[in-house]
Order: sequence, then C-alpha cells, then structure tokens
Amino acid sequence: MGGEVISMLGTWMQMLAQGWVVTALTTSAFTLGLVNFASGVPMLLLTMYGGSVADRFDKRRILIATQIVQAMLAVAVGWLVASHQVQILHIVIAGMCLGISTAFEMPAASALVPELVAREQLSAAIAVDRSVFHATRLAGPALGGWVIGYFGTASAFYLNALTFGALIAALLTLHPRPLGTAEEERQRQGGMKEGWAFVRADRPSFSMILLLAISCFCISPFFMILMPLYSRHVLHIAAAQHGLLMASSGIGAFVGSIWLLSIRREKRHLWLRAAVAAVVVAMAALALAQTLMQGMVAMIVLTLGTSTIFGVANTIVQERAPDPIRGRVSAIVGLSFFGVLPFAGLLVTEFADLAGLRVAMGTAAACYALAASFVLHHHRAATLPPLPH
Repeated sequence: MGGEVISMLGTWMQMLAQGWVVTALTTSAFTLGLVNFASGVPMLLLTMYGGSVADRFDKRRILIATQIVQAMLAVAVGWLVASHQVQILHIVIAGMCLGISTAFEMPAASALVPELVAREQLSAAIAVDRSVFHATRLAGPALGGWVIGYFGTASAFYLNALTFGALIAALLTLHPRPLGTAEEERQRQGGMKEGWAFVRADRPSFSMILLLAISCFCISPFFMILMPLYSRHVLHIAAAQHGLLMASSGIGAFVGSIWLLSIRREKRHLWLRAAVAAVVVAMAALALAQTLMQGMVAMIVLTLGTSTIFGVANTIVQERAPDPIRGRVSAIVGLSFFGVLPFAGLLVTEFADLAGLRVAMGTAAACYALAASFVLHHHRAATLPPLPH
C-alpha cells in the first residue's frame, strides 16, 4: 500500500502539471479534449486485449512493465517542459503512449486486488484501495501546485517518474498467483467473448457498467479535463489556487471511498440514488460558482457523489465476476470509463467552446439526472447479492 500511495501522489501531481502546461499553450476547451482523446483511443482499442493478457499472465510483471514505461514518459515530457520546447503535439504523442500502457495496466491492477483477499473481504479491500486512490487525490494536486510554484512545472514530471520506483518495489514483494484447477486455467486462456457473455447475462453487472458509462460521459469530462480551463478563465485563479481546487475534489472522493465500508448490500440502491442527486446539485452549483471557496464546496460534494457511485458499482461487478475471467470483466468496466471518456471529452469540450463552460456544466447536470435516474429506476436488480462461486 505504501508503494501505491507514493506512486499515486506523483501521478496526481503530473496530471495537474500537464493540465497547467496545456492551458498555457491554448485557451481552447476542444484542445484539452483532443489531448485526452489521444490517450483514450489506444485504451479503447487495446483494453480488451489487456484484459485477456491479465487473465493469462502474471499481473505483477504486467504492472512492473507498465510502471517503467510511464516513468520514462514522465521524464521525457519533463525535459521538454524544462527546455521550453513542449508543444501540444508532444503532449498528444505522450498521451497516446500512456494510453497504450494504461490499456494493460488498468485491467491487471483491477483484477489483482481480488486475488490478494478472500471473496468475503472483497468489498472492504476495494474500499481501502479506493481510499488510497482518493487520499492521494486530495494531497497530490495541492502538493503539485506547491511544487510548480516553487520549483517549476517540469519538476512535477520528474518527481512523478521517481515515485514509480516505490510501486515497483512493492510489486516485487508479492507472490505469483497460485495455479487453479485445470478448468480454471483453461478458462483463463479464453478470449474476450467470455467476459462480454458474462456481463450481458448478469443484469446487476450490466446495470452498474451502464451507470458508470453515463457518469463518465456526463460528469467526468468536467473534473478530469476542463478544470484547468475553469480555474484560469472562469474563476481566474493561479496555479496554487487551482491545486487547492483539485485537492478539494480529493476530500469528497476520499470521504466517499471510506463511506463504502459502511454501506450494507441491501442499502446500496438507496445510496446510489442519493449519490446521483448529490452529483446533479454539485454540478449545478459549480456552474454558478463565483469564488474559489464556492467552487471548492461544489467539488467536494461532486466527488463525494461520484466516488460513491464508482465505488459501489465496481464492488458489485467485482463481487459477481468469476475469478478466471475477472481480468476481462475488469477490462469491460474500464471501457465504461476509459472507452467513453475520450469521445465524451471531445463532445463536451466542443459544446463548452460553443455555449460556454457554465452552460455546459448546467446542461450536463440535467442530462445526467435523467439518464442515471432511468437506469436506477429500471434496474433495481443491481442490489442483488453476488452469484455463488
């Protein structure tokens, strides 16, 4: 866990730094969406294959290889920034390479956590994993803003490269997955059709993946892509204050991930409804915010809601997924986010350029309220207990 904490701090620092670099090169929301699209397309094309690879091979080795690649990319972009040669094209190319790496990292990482704990402990393990993710999301942007302010933007990329060493060291301490039965090992060698077949047949899993896709399409482009533009040109704040705004998003996300530990299975549907309502209200408040403090409060509520939605939905899917195809099911869950976000980013950012960022946020809130409510109303089976294994 310590290795993951250090690595994720660096990742959040670099994400903030990259957004700050891009908004210094352009004022176009569509360009921000294009940068995200560049990293998303390889993930869309390769994540399915990455899920199959995660089921067939040692997940530790897959993760170590991807961490090395990402460290090299961080050093390369940092050097371009430090030497004042960085251009949008460089960020796009680096994003494409990162997307290829993440297509293999994401399903391997998602499927590794359930291998480390017993099935009855899976819900708690996912909650703890999410809490680490969001706790670093709280500290990482604030630390990144401070680092950029005192040492320059390039330093955030260099520090991120160093942090990958901690995660690699942690992965080296894990034991390889023990072999299963002959039937389980045969199932692990199958293709993606087994993963798709399970998701189509299992209504709770399908419902949760659909809810994740809707959340990603309507909400994620704003706090994952457009926040640097929102900070610079809507709230008119500097890098350090932008770091605080992004850190506030970590507060809500962290509380939401911890809250997962106390949500009982039979109450999941009610909490999903409450989380959707919180997201809608927060998006509307963000669209109307005039000050940094107002924006921070809205971001806390927004990420509290999204963290609850993503955490509960992922827990339901992982609880129900059979072990031999977990990597492929995790890849489908990942596609509901990484496969949707690139295209959502292009559409939402283009709309933001045409109508304005505030109007785009308000419109997204209304669309999300309708779509998410429809899914939760017609798919109450998502609260059913997991299938026996």
